[in-house]
Amino acid sequence: MPTLHWIGKEKVINHHLDVPFKVLEHTYGFENGEQTKSETNSGNKIIHGDNLEALKALLPEYEGKIKCIYIDPPYNTGNEGWVYNDNVNDSRIKKWLGDTVGKEGDDLTRHDKWLCMMLPRLKLLYKLLAPNGSIIVSIDENEHDFLNLLMDEIFGRLNRIQTFIWKKTYGGGAKSKHAVNLHEYILFYAKNIKNIPTLELPPDEAMLKYYKYQDEKIKTRGPYRLQPLATTSMDERPNLRYPINYNGERIWPEKQWQWSQDRVIKALEKNELIIEKNPKSNKWTVNYKQYLKNEKGIGRGRKLYSIIDNIFTQHGTNILTSIFGNKAFNFPKPHVLIQLLIQLASKKNDLILDSFAGSGTTAHAVLNLNKQDGGNRKFILIEMEDYAENITAERVRRVMKGYGEGNKKVEGTNGAFDYYELGQPMFLEDGILNETVGVEKIRQYVFYTETKSALPEPSHADNIYFLAKHNDTAYYFNYEPDKLTTLDHAFLATMKTKSEQYVIYADNCLLTKAFMVKHHIIFKKIPRDITRF
Repeated sequence: MPTLHWIGKEKVINHHLDVPFKVLEHTYGFENGEQTKSETNSGNKIIHGDNLEALKALLPEYEGKIKCIYIDPPYNTGNEGWVYNDNVNDSRIKKWLGDTVGKEGDDLTRHDKWLCMMLPRLKLLYKLLAPNGSIIVSIDENEHDFLNLLMDEIFGRLNRIQTFIWKKTYGGGAKSKHAVNLHEYILFYAKNIKNIPTLELPPDEAMLKYYKYQDEKIKTRGPYRLQPLATTSMDERPNLRYPINYNGERIWPEKQWQWSQDRVIKALEKNELIIEKNPKSNKWTVNYKQYLKNEKGIGRGRKLYSIIDNIFTQHGTNILTSIFGNKAFNFPKPHVLIQLLIQLASKKNDLILDSFAGSGTTAHAVLNLNKQDGGNRKFILIEMEDYAENITAERVRRVMKGYGEGNKKVEGTNGAFDYYELGQPMFLEDGILNETVGVEKIRQYVFYTETKSALPEPSHADNIYFLAKHNDTAYYFNYEPDKLTTLDHAFLATMKTKSEQYVIYADNCLLTKAFMVKHHIIFKKIPRDITRF
């Protein structure tokens, strides 16, 4: 498979492993239209901070659990006027490039810098994505070619589901020198395409209007539309030329049947055919009932075409203006576009992540979808810019409460979220634990490094150092911020969990190697043996 190479790639290929792990600090909650100091535990999160560090901070709780990721990264147009500095010259990104790529960072082209910024972020997004999850990325022609190759490298070419063409504008072109650009691209990849079910959208109004008949016999299937059963074909197959018996007459189709004779007979017996004779031409027409639902009552879906039309950029600007009373943000995506994509890639109880949150369009789309179909989707937004609070979070608040005036008033979706800032690193520069992050966050971190799972709530009584049992191994973190701890026989006497193996962290160990081997005990020294990831 072709791979993409650029200046600085070798310096950032594993940079996501070197990013310091930082904890998330809760700032406030928002619930029932009011701001609170306590966490809402709603599952909805808005995080302010560098998205590379924030993505890493999410791993202990969310690795392999995100069903749908949508990102709208900087397009790298070189236009300094964007609110999100999309030529990747933001001072924090420039510092990151300088620290990571070294002197070569000063010589990188615009495309090289963009790829250096995207690669480690995509690698962490891959880790967060569920085995049956998918990622959707908006981009334009500036980086489309490079992004395609980069996504192929990280997610696998065989996991590319589709590249959608989004017609974003009507046209005009007065400022265009050569050709009027009406579209952008939307790349759609699976974590593992074998785990992705058939992707369908609910029927829209245009589809529903054709399902006008009502079948009284099979109530669960509801309305249906008539489809001709005898049609032309690219090849004439003799086995699809046969008569059927109907009210004592043998009916021959004028054209080739679509179905086998056995299937037609069964459909006739189940009252799924409409057979009529034209009194003038004396010819028969045979139609079958295409139901809106199957016999189990599951609705017929529709496919999303590879060209997405009639959802224009201006719609996003108008909505944001109606929310804030002014433009507030340049070139926001229409929330109906993101809503369509999320609806395609997720179910009602799934978790949605956007690590380039911008004005908060993804949260708006999730909240609208939940209101429409009664779903309980959750969102996680990450925004590094200073407008994370007064635009991103504020938009979410107003969507939940309702916005607009008079006849243009939009009813609120309700809902809640928690707002976080990136906090302290887990380890200080000398490699020791940063005790200011709190013992509970350290415990969560240690359990994740051991199991790649989130630390569960205690399920039974044990000593205060017990973490949890996972795959027949019991984990203990014998740690006190203000004193040395020891693994000895007195500590073993306090342990109550029965397991095939024990992993015990402490500052010191007084047990003999022979004793630990005999009783399947693994000692790990704090902080030396705590894994960095």
